[in-house]
Amino acid sequence: MFKPEKTRFRTLLSLIALLAAAALMLALIAACTSRNREYGFVYMRLKENPTTLDPAHINSVDAGSIAAKVFNGLVRLGKDMDVEPDIAESWVVSPDGLRYTFTLRDDVFFSSGRKVKSTDIKYSFERVLQPETRSPNTWVFENIKGVEPFMKGETDDLEGITTEDEHTVVIELKEPFSPFLGLLTMPPAYVVPMEQVLHKGPEFSSEPVGTGPFMLDEWKPDRSLKLVRNKGYFGKVPRVSGIIYRIIPEDLTAIAEFESENIHILTIPGSDYSRYKGSKKWSGYISSLPALNTYYLGLNNSRPPFDDPEVRRAMNMAIDRQRILSTYFEGRGRIANGPVPDILRSWQAPEGYSYRPMEARRIFSERGLKGKKLTLYIKGRDNEDMAEIIQSYLKDAGLDVVITMREWSSFMESVNKGEPDMFWLSWWADYADPENFLFPLFYSGNAGEQGNRVWYSNPEVDELIRKGQHAPSRQKGDDYYRQAEDIIVSEAPWVFFWHKTDYMVRQPYIADFEMHPVYTMDKGTDIHFIR
Repeated sequence: MFKPEKTRFRTLLSLIALLAAAALMLALIAACTSRNREYGFVYMRLKENPTTLDPAHINSVDAGSIAAKVFNGLVRLGKDMDVEPDIAESWVVSPDGLRYTFTLRDDVFFSSGRKVKSTDIKYSFERVLQPETRSPNTWVFENIKGVEPFMKGETDDLEGITTEDEHTVVIELKEPFSPFLGLLTMPPAYVVPMEQVLHKGPEFSSEPVGTGPFMLDEWKPDRSLKLVRNKGYFGKVPRVSGIIYRIIPEDLTAIAEFESENIHILTIPGSDYSRYKGSKKWSGYISSLPALNTYYLGLNNSRPPFDDPEVRRAMNMAIDRQRILSTYFEGRGRIANGPVPDILRSWQAPEGYSYRPMEARRIFSERGLKGKKLTLYIKGRDNEDMAEIIQSYLKDAGLDVVITMREWSSFMESVNKGEPDMFWLSWWADYADPENFLFPLFYSGNAGEQGNRVWYSNPEVDELIRKGQHAPSRQKGDDYYRQAEDIIVSEAPWVFFWHKTDYMVRQPYIADFEMHPVYTMDKGTDIHFIR
């Protein structure tokens, strides 16, 4: 099983090697710090090259965070996570909750120079739903009236979206749907110009045109991505010239670049958390936030052995999550008793699972799983230690786990197809509603790439989620979500690990940097230099 002492020894050896390598790297980089930077630009790090910046296809946090600076939707999430105006200056919801009438601002322009009209809203939403777009995000709009015949190609016009004039768009739903405004804050609901999409074709994904405070100026795949200030932005114009995201897969390289001032803001890698937290130089420039996320070990519910709920429950009992959190993970999170993050849940948390290795071992033995070979897929080397810890616990419980490492796109393709027995992944909030941690992840109709990657299916859970979505009040909706979460936890389609707390460090001359609980909230307009 996992032994903290062994892990600390390995970590010490790794740290010595890292420090030696870092010293060499810092010496090599020291001579070219500021000369490699463009004046007035904030430099940040991405671990991976985004696959797309087309809102119709975005399904990652990094891409969504960048897109939030290039595009706008009708509405957005404000600082208190309430929905507030964006391209729409106001809206009215009919008493029956079926009709949403949005009035658009008159001063919103695409960065190409054309004014945004109500027909752009209609086009952007219909584009996501068109079969030829092949968007994985059609679920965002599935509650709009007439969506089924439109998606089947039976009609060229989506009945539920009409434009009364250039500044008014009306959206009609099939039935009341309480999270609808929250869904409209997501990247798939960002507004795009039809003529640019048609002109650029597939290249629109790497040459996007939006209405946001920044414009994409240059994208060097696997190297960097450069945003420049949009001086014609209708909202608060950015205080910096732009943002340059450098794509740096290796943590060691990113740390060296940060400490050589070639990176201004950095998410602290787990291996360096203690060093920065205890540093007199850096501790005062660390920001933290209990983020809206859930980390989990996904279990493929569609085939043996994880089509058996009892085996899945035993998986939750076989791993000492609390010990891993407090030792290896250094307390940088909160134990997950279920899929819904603690700071979103308005009800008492499910009881969850305690560490009971003897019981887990007994269940595996009774099911004939002793020595059973199982595949565990992970994304990149960052998750290798975590996978080995899981492997160690499951080996002690009698299972033989084979770890397979894939790069991001290959990993997601395999997971979406249901290829591995297990996989390590996390889900981050797209909007601040418990529904966001239930419907995409556990509704049977979303099996595969739309979020339910463990292929979990329970008609009762489907019905409870649906009732929560159509409830007349948030309180009543939460009651249905509570019931759904209780059943999900009892059937254990995941091993529920933790809700991670994020830590970021910045250079002393970076001012007004703020972390956000939802990645789409940061438009990048406040941050600036003080030297």
